[in-house]
Amino acid sequence: MKTKAVVRLKFSSEKHLKILSEALMPETKKPTTMRSKTSLEKNGKSLILSVEARDTVALRAALNSYLRWVNSTISVLQALENI
Repeated sequence: MKTKAVVRLKFSSEKHLKILSEALMPETKKPTTMRSKTSLEKNGKSLILSVEARDTVALRAALNSYLRWVNSTISVLQALENI
């Protein structure tokens, strides 16, 4: 069974969007497993994360990984702005 999820993340800063997409892009080019495939697309001030997986377990694992990376990157960017 194939599963798919699409997540749209809206940013107020195009700079943050660019930094985040560049940080995540290497992960989409060389996945650690063949159970899922991920793509990133910028659309205006939004980042669209699309994940396709063989099963729901792989889909959940991939989504959790990417969303944690997004959260970590945003946290770092916000901390750097407050310095």
